[in-house]
Amino acid sequence: MRFKLKYEAPFGDVGDLFSVPTGKWRHKRPVIKARKCSQCGWCYLYCPGGSINEEEALFTVDLEHCKGCGTCAAICPANAIIMIEEA
Repeated sequence: MRFKLKYEAPFGDVGDLFSVPTGKWRHKRPVIKARKCSQCGWCYLYCPGGSINEEEALFTVDLEHCKGCGTCAAICPANAIIMIEEA
């Protein structure tokens, strides 16, 4: 699935809303298992921080902005995303 546009909020331009770095308070981070990923795009659509990026043939996580909420792992129908403890 290829998304043609970046996320557009229903209330207009979000500006720098999604560009706030995480800092050092995140205690879990998502890991995407590429072989299990079905490319449905649900993680991309439901990530509240906009931290899931669509690359050529897979989805990746922008760990600089990921808050570690686990929404992507909870919504994934293929169970391709797991949350692991930060080192």
